[in-house]
Amino acid sequence: MQLVIAEKPSVAFSIAKALGVKGKKDGYIEDDNLIITWCVGHLVTLEEPSAYDEKFAKWAYEDLPIIPEHFKYKICGDKNKQFKVIKSLMKRKDITEVVNACDAGREGELIFRLVYNTAGYKKPIKRLWISSMEESAVREGFANLKDGSDYDNLYYSALCRLWADWIVGINATRLFSLLYKKTLNIGRVQTPTLALLADRHNKITYFRKEKYYTVSIDTGGTKAVSERIDNETTAKELKAACEHSQAVCVSVKNEQKTEQPPKLFDLTTLQRQANKVFGYTAKQTLDYAQALYEKKLLTYPRTDSRYLTEDMAETITAVLHLSAKVPPFDTAPDYFPEITRLINNSKVSDHHAIIPTMELEKADLKTIPSGELNILKLVICKLMCAAAEPYIYELTTAEFECGRAIFTVKGKTIVSLGYKAIEKLLFKPSENEDGGQIPDFYKGQIFAGIQANIEEKYTSPPKPYTEDTLLSAMETAGSKETNGDAERKGLGTPATRATILEKLVHIGFAERKGKNIIPTKNGLLLVSVLPDTLISASLTAEWENQLALIAKGKASPKVFMQGINEMITELVRKYPCLAKEKRDIFKDNDIAR
Repeated sequence: MQLVIAEKPSVAFSIAKALGVKGKKDGYIEDDNLIITWCVGHLVTLEEPSAYDEKFAKWAYEDLPIIPEHFKYKICGDKNKQFKVIKSLMKRKDITEVVNACDAGREGELIFRLVYNTAGYKKPIKRLWISSMEESAVREGFANLKDGSDYDNLYYSALCRLWADWIVGINATRLFSLLYKKTLNIGRVQTPTLALLADRHNKITYFRKEKYYTVSIDTGGTKAVSERIDNETTAKELKAACEHSQAVCVSVKNEQKTEQPPKLFDLTTLQRQANKVFGYTAKQTLDYAQALYEKKLLTYPRTDSRYLTEDMAETITAVLHLSAKVPPFDTAPDYFPEITRLINNSKVSDHHAIIPTMELEKADLKTIPSGELNILKLVICKLMCAAAEPYIYELTTAEFECGRAIFTVKGKTIVSLGYKAIEKLLFKPSENEDGGQIPDFYKGQIFAGIQANIEEKYTSPPKPYTEDTLLSAMETAGSKETNGDAERKGLGTPATRATILEKLVHIGFAERKGKNIIPTKNGLLLVSVLPDTLISASLTAEWENQLALIAKGKASPKVFMQGINEMITELVRKYPCLAKEKRDIFKDNDIAR
């Protein structure tokens, strides 16, 4: 008999429904051939330092670094009851095989393996690896179960991530908290993310605006503008010269521009779009997408791919036709989708892009909560746009000579709205997207009686990060220092970035102001006192890249952990004490322990 272990109760019941298992018990579902049980998220986690030695209960510099030879584990919080259910089921003699049905990703693999190993009963492992909770996908997945050992490297990468976070977090947090007499939570990924916020804050704070000028002339009801002029006297001289001369059209350039349809969503691009359009936090978007996944309306959301695989061609064609029936997309103009550009096997590793499922046909959208419905419509819109025609327009650039200077005006004429006709059904068009035409100028055309104006302008500082732009910065952090063929770039993963942002806010190092996310005073101070080792985006991005290589069997977990251990040992050696005047830069002088 098989024992199936899902990550959440809702997933377990969906699997049971798909497979026709109905015998509900206390903590599991059972019939004559199958038992389905569940974790409740993470059931097992790493022990606290005091579990290795009682002296570690008190923070002391002389005890650092704390690097266990063998890590110890414990049951999370009040989840012992469900763990005992799983353990007792694994102990049963009629259980011959265990199926890992936790989420098909790095963290899902970790959740299962920690429970499996802690329970202590070794049974053969099979792996359910699916990207959709549709009943047909579940049944197909069970008909094609993988050998659990195929995912050993994924587990090792997850374990390295867990251990590295513990070692860096425990030691760096204790070290700098002791030095500065205040609890300073430091994380392997969250602290470089905080450094991004601090760097942007400093650029805004120390920005010094510069005044500059432009001169504009009226050319047949349109405004042609000069290049930037840094000197007011020069601008005034040009204005006077223009008003005593004529403007001559010296060139008219027409270019046909084509904007290809967008790619499909991965998790990060979905979170960015949802933040930009609806103001949702990254965590809110992930929660909504996860709920839709569990309702079988979306495919697996924790993906970093924006493409589909060849074997999905027939399915995606059907999903596109269903999507075109969902309001407001049912009012779209004639729609003839082209799916070839959505498919690229080489750019899909664990999971394909986020798309709706065939369950759209049966879904009652009126019963879906508004947040989830907004995310579903975003995904539908992106899918339809991705398979639509390009956006084509003609860009006209006219140049005029007046007062011995060149003035420019640009206009746009839409040739074909293409995918933007679908976008308009859900979003307001951006500025000039619907046109911005200019008259039909011709070379040699003369304008007399010129009216000229001076506009005083100022350079602008960088804008504060929103979650949209911060997620983008996290995704590309360190890319300049990382090899072009690297498996993964950036800070964190699509699945973890939302948690990182929430933690920075929760521990008081960042705060939200409207759509913006900014560092707090303590967050700025923390970044200012930490070494590059802990705040370098490129270094942390390289760690994530190494974890991805470990998952593919192309890098050594042992070598990775040796590097982490050496780094933290050297860090402790470098910071034995601080000068007295530096210790009190944080106002709260008590360690919260």
